Amino acid sequence: MCTDGAAAHESRGLMVTVTGYAADGSGVARLSDGRVVFIPGGARGDVCEIALTKEHPRSCRAKIVRVLSPSPYRTEPDCPVYGECGGCDFRHITYEEELRAKLTRVNDALARIGGVSLPAEEILSTGQPDGYRNKAAFRSDGNVLGFYRAGSHEVVPIRQCTLLRPELNAALRAAPRNRDVTFAPDSEELDGLTFKRTGVSFFQVNTAAALLLYRKAREFAALRKNETLLDLYCGVGTLTLFLGRDAGRALGVEREASAVADARVNALHNRIDAEFIHADATAWDSGALRPDCVAVDPPRKGLSLGAVRKILELSPSRVVYLSCDPATLARDIRLLEGYKTRRVAAVDMFPRTANVETVALLCKI
Repeated sequence: MCTDGAAAHESRGLMVTVTGYAADGSGVARLSDGRVVFIPGGARGDVCEIALTKEHPRSCRAKIVRVLSPSPYRTEPDCPVYGECGGCDFRHITYEEELRAKLTRVNDALARIGGVSLPAEEILSTGQPDGYRNKAAFRSDGNVLGFYRAGSHEVVPIRQCTLLRPELNAALRAAPRNRDVTFAPDSEELDGLTFKRTGVSFFQVNTAAALLLYRKAREFAALRKNETLLDLYCGVGTLTLFLGRDAGRALGVEREASAVADARVNALHNRIDAEFIHADATAWDSGALRPDCVAVDPPRKGLSLGAVRKILELSPSRVVYLSCDPATLARDIRLLEGYKTRRVAAVDMFPRTANVETVALLCKI
C-alpha cells in the first residue's frame, strides 16, 4: 500500500515524539500502530503534529503540521531556501546534535549490519560547518541558476550558498544563468602535498576535513619503510601518496584513465616514488604481490564482491577502509572474513548534510 495526498489529509492530528534520525537526516518516530514514520525536518525530542504523505505496511513518511513542543536541539535555519534546494539536511538542529546523530548512525550500522561491537572512537570535525565546499555543480532551466528542488528536477534559484567557499560564491554571482555551471579547483594542497585533477577525477569537496580523514587513515595504517602499500580505487593518488610516504613501496590501482594520468603527475610533482596501474580493482592481475596494507576508498555502493575476493586473495596484515556510507562499510566488514575490526573513527566531511565519512582499521586474525 502506498498512498499520497489523501493520506496527508486524512491523517492530520497524529502526534508523535521524534526519537532519532534516519540515514537521509529525516526525524524518526513511531506511530501508535507500531509503524516507523520518517519526518523531514524533525529534531530529536520534538513533539509534533504530523500529516502522513506516504504509507507502507511497515513505515510511513510524514510532514510536520506544527511543532507542539520543540526539541532543545532545534534551531532556526539560517538559509532562505533550506528545505527547498535539497542541499542541506541539518540546518534545523545544532551542529553538536548533528555530530551526535552522525556518530550514532555509524555505530548503529557497525553493530546492526556488520556485527561489530567496537564503536567508533570519535567523530572528527574541522569546527567549520560552512564555507567548506571546493566544488559545486549548478543547474539551469534556461533562466535561473541553482540547485534542484529536493526530489525533483525543478531548479531553485541560488545567488549564494552558505556551504561554498567565498571564491565560489563570487564566481556563482558572475556566472551566466542560461546554462549548467560546475566550479572546481584544478589542484588542492593537503599536508604539504599538491594534487592536480582533471576531467571526471574524484577529489574530496572539503579539503580541511579530508586532511583529518587522511591523517587518521595514516595513523591506522602505521606503515613502515620495509612495508608495501596497495591502494585500490586510488583515483588521482591522494591516499596512495599521503600514506605511501611512510612505506617502502606504494602502488595504486584505478580504472579511470584520466585519474591514473593525474596520479602519475602528482607522484612526480610531490617527489614520491609510487606506481599507478590502470586496471579494474577486481580484475587486476596482482601476480606475486603481497602487500602489508591495503587501503580502499570505494564509491558509495562499497566494495564489489570481486574487490572483496581480491583483498582476501592478497591477504594483507591490515586493511584501511575509507567509506562514505556506514551501511556498505558495515556490510563489507562482515564479508572480509578472517579480519577483525580494531579501530573506527568518523569524520564530518559534509557538515549540514546527512552524509558522514568513516575510516576503519581491519587486522588479519
